[in-house]
Amino acid sequence: MAVEEETFKSRFDDRILLRILAQARPRWQALVGFVLATLVVTFLDNTWPYLNKRIVDEGIVPGDRDVLVRLVVTYGVLIVVHSVAVYAHNFLTEMLGHLVRYDLRKKLFDHVHELSFSYFDRTPVGWIVARVTSDSEQIAELVSWGLLNVTWVSTRLITALYYMLLINWRLALVVFTTVPVLWLVSLSFRQRIIGAFRGVRQVNSRITGSFNENITGVRAVKALGLEEENLQRFNELAGEMYTSSYRATWLSALFQPAVQLIGAMAVGAIAWYGGWQTHLGVLTIGSIQAFVSYAYSLLWPMDRLSRTYADTQHAIASAERIFSLLDRAPEIADQPGTVDPGTIRGDIVFDHVDFWYEPDNPVLQNFSLEVKQGEAVALVGPTGGGKSTIVNLLCRFYEPKAGTIYIGGQDYTRLNLRAIQAQIGMVPQTPYLFSGMIRENIRYGRLDATDEEVEQAAKQARAHDFIITLEKEYDEEVGEGGVLLSVGQKQLISLARVILARPEIFIMDEATSSVDTLTEVLIQKGMETLMRNRTSFIIAHRLSTIKRADRILFIEDGRIVEGGSHTELLRARGRYYRLYTAQFRHELEQKYRVLESPAPVAA
Repeated sequence: MAVEEETFKSRFDDRILLRILAQARPRWQALVGFVLATLVVTFLDNTWPYLNKRIVDEGIVPGDRDVLVRLVVTYGVLIVVHSVAVYAHNFLTEMLGHLVRYDLRKKLFDHVHELSFSYFDRTPVGWIVARVTSDSEQIAELVSWGLLNVTWVSTRLITALYYMLLINWRLALVVFTTVPVLWLVSLSFRQRIIGAFRGVRQVNSRITGSFNENITGVRAVKALGLEEENLQRFNELAGEMYTSSYRATWLSALFQPAVQLIGAMAVGAIAWYGGWQTHLGVLTIGSIQAFVSYAYSLLWPMDRLSRTYADTQHAIASAERIFSLLDRAPEIADQPGTVDPGTIRGDIVFDHVDFWYEPDNPVLQNFSLEVKQGEAVALVGPTGGGKSTIVNLLCRFYEPKAGTIYIGGQDYTRLNLRAIQAQIGMVPQTPYLFSGMIRENIRYGRLDATDEEVEQAAKQARAHDFIITLEKEYDEEVGEGGVLLSVGQKQLISLARVILARPEIFIMDEATSSVDTLTEVLIQKGMETLMRNRTSFIIAHRLSTIKRADRILFIEDGRIVEGGSHTELLRARGRYYRLYTAQFRHELEQKYRVLESPAPVAA
């Protein structure tokens, strides 16, 4: 399968930035408070130089004590107001960032659960994790601190320009000439920076995917001795990350001194022209002092804006990836007019179904099958013949490329997807347990089940006997993925979970292939309880698991080669007979090999 990773090469799109900022819309109360507090803070920041000018020109130079006291008291009151506003804007900025981060990650988490299995077939888990974690972090930072910087800079620039015009409009025009130059410099860096950060995000996804894959498969890595090879591959990715980050950082670092240089030129112009105006008596000393403060007040926001601009490119590179995930529609979803059947009892019919994972490699072709309500059907045959695909289609993890599947006489695409899947219970070949207690893992089958119902399900699955031997019994922790339990124990808990769910259709997909004989017997007994009066599909290589099925179908190359009961197929002496006798002979050979092996010599 082709790896699912987009490469973005389009020019900067303002719509992406607007969409990023729209993430704050559900938290508009915090946003409004944050903007108001920031406006107050930045307005007062630019009021200090003007007050200083008045204190010098109207109080200190002429020696007017009354004016000086009045201006100092005003200064003190504004400091108190400024302190309160700073506290409010810091608190609201942090809170807005956390809220946006929470909303975005929840939206991503919910959406990922809506996507079809085909998306996960093509997309490494690590790449999805990178989008939910680091990419969403970039967007949250832009919405909070990025928006803060833009609001702060905009207000500071406007108020600084206002006070400069108020003091001397000619000198203000000298400063204004630097604005177009700053704008042209920003444009020249714009596409280069965003392209660099796109490269950083893509390599970051590959690193996250590699890290996730190696941690998840650590047992296989150690068993095969692949530590050095995997480390070398990871180092290559880390080297790519360094190169991409170096280029992005170099561009961002070059942008800042370019802005500072232009700002320094503006300060020099003020010093030259303002000094001349002061010599002529047009400007006062307080006015020059205020103008120099406002010049630095312009320089500082421009420097901060340049950093914010670089961060914005970084966030846009992350946003393109996140929004591509959010915009991806599930390939399998409810169509308008679907109904909730409440129950899905009734015959199941595969009517001339075609299916493939890759177009040039069909798995099922013109496949037809009818299963009666309450019938237990076993699917056997060589690996890759289409057995698991049949049950995956029934569960609607995938949908037919052609043909129709009927449940209870209705096209199952006209039935509510969640309603169908809620009525199907599957015990897979590789059981998965969630971190937590055994009790919680069983209760996932039906979240409103009582402790008594959980224990009853465990007894029916034959899991109760081993659970009560554990130190904490049903409160025993299973570890991530159930790593603290054996495969057989995990399988029994998985079976108990399905029993608790009370499904109408039961599927057993190679659930006994990795367990010992004793556990297989326990699973078979639990299956007998669950299969009673339920439509069941059993996939197994161990034919002892399926002998009691009402019908056994031999599947090969996506077709039903032969079918019938266990006895009928043995009498027919076809492919099932050859498979069964070969397996039976293998089991006998293993048994005799154990019996004939020499006894261990005592030390």
